[in-house]
Amino acid sequence: MRIHKEGWMYCIVASILFAIVIWLCQTFLGDILWLKIPILILSGLLWFWVFWFFRIPTRTETFDDNLIISPCDGKVVVIEETTETEYFKDRRLQISIFMSPLNVHVNKYPMSGKVMYAKHHAGKYLVAWHPKSSTENERTTIVVKGSKAEILVRQIAGAVARRIVMYSKEGDAAKQNAELGFIKFGSRVDIYLPIGTQVNAQIGDIVQNGVSVIATI
Repeated sequence: MRIHKEGWMYCIVASILFAIVIWLCQTFLGDILWLKIPILILSGLLWFWVFWFFRIPTRTETFDDNLIISPCDGKVVVIEETTETEYFKDRRLQISIFMSPLNVHVNKYPMSGKVMYAKHHAGKYLVAWHPKSSTENERTTIVVKGSKAEILVRQIAGAVARRIVMYSKEGDAAKQNAELGFIKFGSRVDIYLPIGTQVNAQIGDIVQNGVSVIATI
């Protein structure tokens, strides 16, 4: 396991603040254990969570040109046909994955191909499961065209998430399971697939980026 580059500064700041809390407790609370111990435990848990949030675990990833791999960790909350209005402007199969603040938050390309479209949209911060979050929240839209299909991946900010990082640019070569971005701190990723795509996931499934098979092309 390692710490993602997006988390280095957060981890440094968290460590400095934790050290200050320890010093303050030792200096001013002394033997007042009933107050000092809870403060140290809570601040220690917060310090640990910051490192845990930005973790990148070591995994055996799944590679297959016929498969759509999960772009993020989380829980599958939507599988439905809908109209995609930004790029395709037609009916698509939407799969949505909700990421809690405890999930790994790096986002990856579900398949290999070429980035045909990449755009960041400013917006609101509705809760990630709100029906309008896909169109009104801060979000990014990334379209990848492969040899067998063209898909859209949308990073969506939530009520807690306040920053989306997108690495993709139009014309980039997308490699399956390579990083396309990062979301801080908890949100949702939508995938739009061609109608008729075989879905391998079910609502309620817990999936992992780079590992879990979402659909078969």
